[in-house]
Amino acid sequence: MKQRTLISVISAITLASALSACGTPTRQQVGVGTGAVLGGVAGHAVTGGSTMGTVGGAAVGGLLGNEVSK
Repeated sequence: MKQRTLISVISAITLASALSACGTPTRQQVGVGTGAVLGGVAGHAVTGGSTMGTVGGAAVGGLLGNEVSK
């Protein structure tokens, strides 16, 4: 269980780093990306590793990050 969580967190950080290397991101893009990563990690932790929980958490986190960064 801990190994799966660690792999998910490392994957999310790697994806966020790779996407941020595609140019200079705007403040809103950074907010959406950060929200999605944190939401995905939180969704994964809360639902016990459920894929739907991770994806749902990332979606909600991205929306919240978008609103906060406006």
